[in-house]
Amino acid sequence: MKSTLLITLVAIVALAAGIGVQIINKPKEIQTVSLATISLPNLKGEMQSLSKWQGKTLIINFWATWCPPCLKEIPDFMALQDEFKDKNIQFIGIALEDQQTIATYQAEININYPILIAEFTGAQIARSWGNALNIVPFTVVINPQGEIIHRQMGEFSRQQVLSIIQP
Repeated sequence: MKSTLLITLVAIVALAAGIGVQIINKPKEIQTVSLATISLPNLKGEMQSLSKWQGKTLIINFWATWCPPCLKEIPDFMALQDEFKDKNIQFIGIALEDQQTIATYQAEININYPILIAEFTGAQIARSWGNALNIVPFTVVINPQGEIIHRQMGEFSRQQVLSIIQP
């Protein structure tokens, strides 16, 4: 009796989680964002406005070194950045940690796209772009017109990225 109840409870929780993820990742009405209002420091401490990359398709990834799925995505993002750098596509990493931690990680892996340091501000930006649950990784794809065309809570696979950026 106890095992049947436990199995039923686990199944209900798994079903609810699956439905929740589908609802969260479901396309929402188009949201236009003002990239000019967001400036964050790079690893050298230099302020960078996201408007610097306006006019490109942006894949903006909110991540942290303590997040295993975040670290798993980075090599694919690096490969895709190399593959699509001449096709008006730009990856940008927004780190939710301090500059020293990210600089140490960058020295190990040498990420080939811009990394901006947001610490706690990053969660506020991500929330305003649809990450109500503060999940990491969280990635948004913004078209050249400044519209969010995709939100991804959780890991964003190479295949999923390609399905969004390739016509």
